[in-house]
Amino acid sequence: MPDTSSHLLRHLWIPLADGTRLAARVWLPPAAGRPAPAILEYIPYRKNDATAARDNSLHARFAEAGYAAVRVDLRGSGDSDGLMLDEYARQELTDGVEVIDWLARQPWCDGNVGMIGKSWGGFNGLQIAALRPPALKAVVTVCSTDDRYADDVHYTGGSLIASEMLPWASTMLAYNARPADPAVVGDGWREQWLRRMADTPVYVEEWLRHQARDAYWEHGSVCEDFGAIQAPVLAVGGWYDPYCGAVLRLLEGLDVPVRGLVGPWAHTYPHQAEPGPAIDFHAEVVRWFDQFLRGRESGALDDPALRVWMPEWAAPGSDREVRPGRWVAEESWPSHRIEERVYPLAGESAGTSAASDPLRERAVHLDSTRVIGTAGGSWLQFGDAAGQFGPQGGDDGLSHTFTTVPLDEGAEILGVPTVTLRVSADRPDAQLAVRLNDVAPDGSSRLITRGLLNLTHRDGHAEPHALEPGRAYDVSVPLLATAHSFAPGHRVRVAVSTSYWPLAWPSPRPVTVTLHPAPSAALRLPVRPASADDAKLRPYGKPLPDLPAPLRQAPGSTWRRVEHDPVSDTTVVTLGVDDGEFTDLGDGAWRRTDAVDRFTLTEGDPHSALVACERTEEGGRDDWHWKIVTSSQMRSEESSFTVTNTLSAYEGEQRVYHRTTDAVIPRRGV
Repeated sequence: MPDTSSHLLRHLWIPLADGTRLAARVWLPPAAGRPAPAILEYIPYRKNDATAARDNSLHARFAEAGYAAVRVDLRGSGDSDGLMLDEYARQELTDGVEVIDWLARQPWCDGNVGMIGKSWGGFNGLQIAALRPPALKAVVTVCSTDDRYADDVHYTGGSLIASEMLPWASTMLAYNARPADPAVVGDGWREQWLRRMADTPVYVEEWLRHQARDAYWEHGSVCEDFGAIQAPVLAVGGWYDPYCGAVLRLLEGLDVPVRGLVGPWAHTYPHQAEPGPAIDFHAEVVRWFDQFLRGRESGALDDPALRVWMPEWAAPGSDREVRPGRWVAEESWPSHRIEERVYPLAGESAGTSAASDPLRERAVHLDSTRVIGTAGGSWLQFGDAAGQFGPQGGDDGLSHTFTTVPLDEGAEILGVPTVTLRVSADRPDAQLAVRLNDVAPDGSSRLITRGLLNLTHRDGHAEPHALEPGRAYDVSVPLLATAHSFAPGHRVRVAVSTSYWPLAWPSPRPVTVTLHPAPSAALRLPVRPASADDAKLRPYGKPLPDLPAPLRQAPGSTWRRVEHDPVSDTTVVTLGVDDGEFTDLGDGAWRRTDAVDRFTLTEGDPHSALVACERTEEGGRDDWHWKIVTSSQMRSEESSFTVTNTLSAYEGEQRVYHRTTDAVIPRRGV
């Protein structure tokens, strides 16, 4: 649909009951005189930023298909009024219910509303659905989760995700400090800007105050009551995205029409996917909404319950553009066809289950202060080469590994692999990092999936219990959901360590974890038998090109650097993102962003762990120029975390705001 004023409402105010106004952008279908269903994306990423052009094209495609597509800035973000006090705050969700009701009453809407969103917008789509606004008839959730504690970028397995928690909080610190557009909000923009910077909290401090799964995390976790969701759900994920397991859980837990789609993708929409193959995601979404917003028999319910990409072996780094594999499907989930195959990790075994380095009569001692994990890439990946993992041989060599003999026959897995071990520790706090790798005949080791377990969370995340030093425990470590085809002649490897930097924050003090021989020690793989029906699956179309937009983009770059100083035995991992400069030629607004994250750790000293994040956001129009500069640091001692955040804002060359906040937060078993 052409980007013209007759079809595109660039700035629209949505009034809320308390007097707050939310800023929206609306794409109306060509037949604008006829009411149509509305599709809502409800996010904090600014509806009218130049960098949103690719996502905005998604909405223009929906308008082409006969829908009114709406992108709304959350309270306290973009051009909307108010403050955004946290992720998924109750105010955000109740505002969302009001927005849906307002949309349903507009003359250009026929009263039926659907929600779509990736990441934050995928989260709150599920959360708002659980509040049951009457007009909400269907949801498409992409790269989101049903469990805010166990399956987000703050904690996993009870371990703190060092590579994501502060970097994400630092990003939101900078995002929340960006000013509203004076061309939209008027002369009060500067007063609003200064108030937003002064009164919006630093999110990481609150996240650190809740180190176990308490009421704070239960809020917004729809797994607490799947039955609350009554709108049909299309759940979409990617195997390179850590949220992919939520697709399987939603299929299992929801009582409404639900379908799952998982590709080889990272944290991105499937039509923009890296690595590919990308698909015509617009068509899949329209099929879903046609079924439930228009009442048309679109064939959406004829699809199998779960359709996934079954990846095949590829040397690490060779599949950055396209991951080899094929589409497969299961008619129901959980699938009765999935069989558990057990590979013992201790004792004598034979055939394809034999481990080349099993735990027999000897225990294995693991040192928590080793720097292991620099080949693991990012926990949250966006498809760029800087975030992808590398060859695993180096990390394998520093870990304890169990490796099968070469497989006589290939094996395909689909689901959640689990590793069970018998362990003890000489301290009350410790953690395990477990990786599942595919080892090629030439010895190359490729990461398939991984998991973390804080051993104080061995009995659950709500009430951690300290370890009794010297006591042996049987523990189970679920890995991230995955699919993979192991080829004949390849070997299956489990790698175990007690450190995994920079993904997992180190244990509070040096600790030795012992792996004990035990009949219960095993790898359990969800093996999927071959199916002739896979070859009959409906093919996906190729992604449509982005619609033309009045956008000029200067190229950016991403990079990753791993440096080791052998004198101090210090390793520094640095990630950088330069988005380049984007200019909206339609209204003259421009924006650029830079981000640098540094993760520092010295061998033997867990208290040397340091995460440092720098963000620069800059933009303007004509003679209006603003810049945000933030600096964030996080470190720890045995009993506490310390976080420091600095925010500076400039209008032109003049600094108009500055603050530094410090917080010392007790450690509670993390």
